[in-house]
Amino acid sequence: MDHSRVPVLEALEDFRHRGDIAYGPPGHKQGRGVDPRVAEIVGLDVFRSDVLSLNGLDDRRQSQGVLSRAQELMADAVGAEHAFFSTCGSSLSVKTAMLAAAGPG
Repeated sequence: MDHSRVPVLEALEDFRHRGDIAYGPPGHKQGRGVDPRVAEIVGLDVFRSDVLSLNGLDDRRQSQGVLSRAQELMADAVGAEHAFFSTCGSSLSVKTAMLAAAGPG
């Protein structure tokens, strides 16, 4: 397995080079829609990689294989059978782990 590959970063780089403009969330459009006062304080770079996995990056409904390749690499790297990435923040990740360990109810 080629651990020099970085599927998510490669897809993000392709997305940036294409110059796509997404019309769905997140609303700041990688910095294009952010309030100028916020941009002045935190800069635009914090928004540039905040994209959905749609628009050619990857999508559960029409997968390009980006996330599955990245998860396979992670599982191999840590000696696990499977690896799953959370794309909804740490709160959802913690809840998912709790449900996986404890089960329903």
